[in-house]
Amino acid sequence: MKLKVGVIGVGSISQEHLSAYTKLTDVEIYAICDQNIERAKQVADVYSVSNVYENYEEMLRLEKLDAVSICTWNYTHSDIAITALRAQKHVLIEKPLAISVEEAERIQEVSELEGKIVQVGVVRRFDPNAKMMKQFVDGGTFGDFYYAKASFLRRAGNPGGWFADKDKSGGGPLIDLGVHVIDLCWYLMGKPKPVSISANTYHYLGNRSNVKYVSFYKAADYDPSLNSVEDLANAIIRFENGASLMVDVSYTLHTSNDEMVVKLYGTKGGLEIEPELKFMTEQYDTMLNIYPQTDTSDLDVEQAFAEEIKHFVHCCQKGQKPISSVEDGVQMMRILNGIYESAEKRREITLY
Repeated sequence: MKLKVGVIGVGSISQEHLSAYTKLTDVEIYAICDQNIERAKQVADVYSVSNVYENYEEMLRLEKLDAVSICTWNYTHSDIAITALRAQKHVLIEKPLAISVEEAERIQEVSELEGKIVQVGVVRRFDPNAKMMKQFVDGGTFGDFYYAKASFLRRAGNPGGWFADKDKSGGGPLIDLGVHVIDLCWYLMGKPKPVSISANTYHYLGNRSNVKYVSFYKAADYDPSLNSVEDLANAIIRFENGASLMVDVSYTLHTSNDEMVVKLYGTKGGLEIEPELKFMTEQYDTMLNIYPQTDTSDLDVEQAFAEEIKHFVHCCQKGQKPISSVEDGVQMMRILNGIYESAEKRREITLY
């Protein structure tokens, strides 16, 4: 029997979900919902979906609906997820899980109470290169990781609109971009327990709406006068096992080029996924740089989403716990909110 799924919110990221669902023979896209009903109808026409809604609560009353992808503004994630879980639907939530630790913990609580799956959409975990590197990590190639670096820097890349409205997004580049690289490093490090954070955020450059001659992605509700999120965040996260993770992320920064870094260093070797796929080790007293042969050394967005959606469907059908579980999503919210708290208090903070 096919798994019947619904998609709530049909903005840009939902297209990755919809496209991935259509590739699976054991899935039916059963319902579409968006507060812009005309946009919902347009998307439904493309995917031949007859159940179209403006109100997600109404859609969730569909008895035959098994699961939903939540692709809405961050501040809506909690209410929609909890309503879906109480309606006995499995849930895939685009990152971040919520905009506060309290909301994230509530989602976890309801998920456990209702016995339904919650998967967090941290798609980098499902990138083929990350999955390949995870095999080497699990095989002990790098020993124990004790230091990692996660960067996602844009020179001029504030999308504006709801992304730049802290009340709707929960924050700026940290919660939008940083979550990807922080989560990937933390996942590959073995998900150690975070114990303290020292961080800074800066608000100097704004959304760079004045920039000419260079284009960058802008949200559908872009407003050049609106920006209440940070330009840049940086942090050092310390873990219970003694390891540490350095982070810096920006929407706007006077740097020459955009930059992404995912680097981890262990007792037997190191690995890099960004900016170049490689790992470093030693054999016979010789230092080696090894470059795995793959179809692409870059992030394969389409394939990563395909693997993420395939995994979600499998977990729904088999009743298995997702790789990117609700528990992981809660812990990531503790880290993200801890960074903001440390920056606001201008001192190191402890998480436990």
